[in-house]
Amino acid sequence: MPHAIEYDRLGGPEVLEYREIPYELPGPGEVLVEVRAVGVNPIDWKLRSGARPSKPITTPRRLGSDAAGVIVDVGEGVDGWAVGDEVIVARISNAYATELVVDASKLTAKPAELGWEAAAAIPVPVSTAYQVLASLEVGDGDALLLHGGSGAVGQAAIQLARRRGATVIATASEANHDRLRELGAIPVAYGPGLADRVRAAAPEGVDVALDAAGTDEAIEVSKELVADHHRIGTIVLGWRAAELGIRAWSGGSPVPLTPEESALRAEAIPLAARLAARGEFELEIAHRYPLAEAAEAHRQSETGHVRGKIVLLP
Repeated sequence: MPHAIEYDRLGGPEVLEYREIPYELPGPGEVLVEVRAVGVNPIDWKLRSGARPSKPITTPRRLGSDAAGVIVDVGEGVDGWAVGDEVIVARISNAYATELVVDASKLTAKPAELGWEAAAAIPVPVSTAYQVLASLEVGDGDALLLHGGSGAVGQAAIQLARRRGATVIATASEANHDRLRELGAIPVAYGPGLADRVRAAAPEGVDVALDAAGTDEAIEVSKELVADHHRIGTIVLGWRAAELGIRAWSGGSPVPLTPEESALRAEAIPLAARLAARGEFELEIAHRYPLAEAAEAHRQSETGHVRGKIVLLP
C-alpha cells in the first residue's frame, strides 16, 4: 500500500503520522509518480504548527512542495510523458508520500546524471532565489548583501547571483564560512557590528540586499547600507514588508506572486537541473530521514540552523 505523512490538527512535530493511503489512479492530464525523494522546506513546519495561517483542518492534511520520482502510470490526454520517465515534481502541497498523482504541468524532466536527493532539493529554494534575484535586478557589478547564506535558498542565491556577475557578501555563523567561500561568497558573521563588517567586506558599498534569515538585524543593516530600499527584499518577513518599506515575495506576504514572478520560478527548475547535472550548480543535502521520520526532519528544520536542504526518503 502507498503511505503518506498526514496530520489532523495543528501542533508540534508529533502531530505528523505515517499512514497507509488508498491507491489512486491518474485522471485526465495527470500522472502517477513513484516518489524517490522529498524536499523539506521551512514552510512545511510553519503550516503544521500554525505559525503560517491556513484554513481550518476538516480532513487529514498533507505537506510538501518538492519531490522527485518515476512515472508509473499516465492518464488520458497527457502528452510528452511516459511510464519510466524520471521527473522533478514542483508546486504541489502533498509531496510527503510514497506515490503522488499530479497534474502533468507540475513536472520537469530529471537529467539522468542528477541524483534523486539533489533533484528533490531544487524546486522551492532554487526557484525562490532565481525569481527574487531577477526581481531585484541583481546584475553585473552589483554588490549583494545576503542574510542567511548557508541555508538552501541562500546557497542557491549565492551561485545564481555569481552567475549574474554580482559580488555576494553573505552572513552565516563562522562554522559555515568555508562553505560560503566555496560557493564564491565573501562570508561575514552576523551579530553586533554586522554593518561595520559588511562595510569592510564591500568598501565600495552595497547595492542590493536579500533577507533569507528573517531577523530584525538583517532588515536594519540592509536599510542602513542600501540606499535604494526598493532593492531590499525578504522571503521570510513578507507580512511586515509594507511596514518596513521593503519588498517581499511569499514569506507570509499578502501580495501574491505576479504571473511574471511565477513564470520565473518555473523557469528556474529545469535550468538548475541542467546546471547541476553538469556539475555547475551545487545542492547540499544537510540531513536525510526516512519518510516515516518526518517529525524528526521537522524538529531539525525548526532549529533554524540547517546548512543546505533536508530530504525525506520513502
